[in-house]
Amino acid sequence: MPLRELERIKAVNRFLKLEISKETELQEIVELAAKVCGTNAALITFLDADTQNVMFKTGIQLDNTKRVDAFCDHVVSSESFFEVQNALTDERFNRNPLVIGKPDIRYYAGAPLTTQDGMSLGSLCVIDTAMNKLSELQKQMLIALAKQVIQLLEFDMSLQILRSQYIIAKQSEIELRAFFESTIDHHLLLGLNFQVLAFNRAWESHVLAAYGKNLTRGASMADYVHPANLSRFYQDYLHALKGTAIYDERNLGTEGEEAWRIVKFEPAFDTDGKVIGVAINTTDVNRRVKQEHIVHEQHKSLEHIAFLQAHELRRPVATILGLMSLIKENKFENSESEFTYLEQTVEELDSKIKLVIEQVSVASHTKQR
Repeated sequence: MPLRELERIKAVNRFLKLEISKETELQEIVELAAKVCGTNAALITFLDADTQNVMFKTGIQLDNTKRVDAFCDHVVSSESFFEVQNALTDERFNRNPLVIGKPDIRYYAGAPLTTQDGMSLGSLCVIDTAMNKLSELQKQMLIALAKQVIQLLEFDMSLQILRSQYIIAKQSEIELRAFFESTIDHHLLLGLNFQVLAFNRAWESHVLAAYGKNLTRGASMADYVHPANLSRFYQDYLHALKGTAIYDERNLGTEGEEAWRIVKFEPAFDTDGKVIGVAINTTDVNRRVKQEHIVHEQHKSLEHIAFLQAHELRRPVATILGLMSLIKENKFENSESEFTYLEQTVEELDSKIKLVIEQVSVASHTKQR
């Protein structure tokens, strides 16, 4: 099957599934076409791969038929007005079951239903059980009515697409809003004049708790930043507004308090790539920073313990070993002074061991915190 025919069939299927809101108007057009052309019947048809689908009709009980038997197939194939004045004498149709049987078609004229992108969906046609021939005016009227049919159908199709896009966009908005509202991170969008455009619940709650104010769209952000942080905040905003993203870890605490956060200032763009403001996001890392400080203090304690073990303990141990060597050489004679010195050295070693134990205890206590 040619690619164009595949595309045409896809278009037909889309219109077959269309929820038509202009049924009354389309039925009126069918009835008007029969009156204008002086025939006893008229139809609006869509042709898919195998079937002629009768969408609207007047003056005839014809239901869906095989495409191979449909007069409208010639309209779709030629993509132009098509007329058969006497089907019984036309070799193309004199054996057609719609001619030799009910509804006994003798006359047919059809105008294509062609979409804006050039796809012929079917036709607006008139039929009769007697021979006929349209005047040029009737022909032009039928073609004009066919254009009116496709305009009404494409209008409904456009509405359906818009509704679908709106539903998708609304769902995306709900999902995005749910994400931003559920996160504990702070999200904020500022406009070109430092005004508040959008924010999530986390930032709103922070402002209310810190300043006793309700964050309001359109208000200046200067009203919601602590004076101690305002200057740097505004400078970062200006840098981001000029296209330079800021990513930093800083202490935003005031009056001696610690409030460590990862702060990001990024330019916000519209669909055309134009900067429309600055997106600001902050993440609480206070616990992590404090934990890193604890680990650092532990490391310092361990280094001090290692120093004591490596240096402070080695000296009295070396002394004891030396005294022991002297005692052995003197064969325990006149060793009172050596024993006294040995006792002092052992006491010194004991004090160093106690110091190490204290340092280990401090390190352990720091870790538990």
